[in-house]
Amino acid sequence: MIELQLPWALALLPLPLLAIFLLPRARQEEAALRVPFFATAADYESGGSNGTRRQLLRRILMVLTWLLLVFAASQPRFVGDPIELPVTGRDLMLAVDISGSMGTVDMEMGGQEATRLAVVKQVVGDFVEKRKGDRLGLILFGSQAYLQAPLTFDRFTVQSLLQETPLGIAGGKTAIGDAIGLSVKRLMKRPADSRVLVLLTDGVNNVGEVSPLQAAKLAAQEGITIHSIGFGADELLVQGLLFNRRINPSAELDEKTLTEIAQVTGGIYQRARNLTELASVYEVLDELEPIEQEQETYRPEKSLFHWPLGIAFILSIILGMIHPLVTSGVMAIFWRLREQLNPSSSYAEETS
Repeated sequence: MIELQLPWALALLPLPLLAIFLLPRARQEEAALRVPFFATAADYESGGSNGTRRQLLRRILMVLTWLLLVFAASQPRFVGDPIELPVTGRDLMLAVDISGSMGTVDMEMGGQEATRLAVVKQVVGDFVEKRKGDRLGLILFGSQAYLQAPLTFDRFTVQSLLQETPLGIAGGKTAIGDAIGLSVKRLMKRPADSRVLVLLTDGVNNVGEVSPLQAAKLAAQEGITIHSIGFGADELLVQGLLFNRRINPSAELDEKTLTEIAQVTGGIYQRARNLTELASVYEVLDELEPIEQEQETYRPEKSLFHWPLGIAFILSIILGMIHPLVTSGVMAIFWRLREQLNPSSSYAEETS
């Protein structure tokens, strides 16, 4: 259907009638602009039946042009049928640790050694792809926390921003509390029963303005559920000069704090030591019951004002071409040029 965005503009329709009845007619001797071929135009206008038809045609064109201009000013637009948005329930914020320790090569992916961040990108990317209907946001944190993508239905953009994230861009340390605090700030304005934060880290909070537990308590007050994931292998074989030794690359992982964060907010804590376990953790999160929200709809709109405006422009050109003043002026210019270019022919016509 077609709607008018500025319907009050239609009140301008009677304006030409007011001008005709209220304003005095202009006369040649009173006009500010002197037209040398005014008398010729008047004779051309009153030239019998042809002049009458020409005058009628001009008036019709003027009326149509004015109607089209006023209609264009009212901003017509086409409004389509309502379209339902694919909303299934959750506002899901993903907080991913990209500190220097995420560059540890203690993972295996595709039969080759890989860093923790590379595995996280693949698993979280697959998780994002499956979350059709959820609003997704992305927070990256190291020494500081940054909002990489606000809550959006655009899963492709969230996934692309995650894949393009370089290691250590947010600093080498780990600010878990700041990441939770930034998530709370972004989620607190959303519906109270649909706020979820998935926190993934491989270390311990060693920098930041707020402690993780304080931030978790604030999240609990706002009704935000936090699911925490501790990532990293328990054993890594390191080659030495004489013999190989085994170390625990996740020795600094603060599982106690991550568990308390989940418990305070009503979430779960999961430990992932490799790609398979990390994928299974996100499968568990993917199976959580979505919380229903009110269905959101929108109606596509398309502006149409350029169509009546374009037609009015074309009619104005036609109107100008058949106007007596324009026609007479063009004829006068034509004869003047002819006299200047061929004065002998003009003399012959006058003597004949």
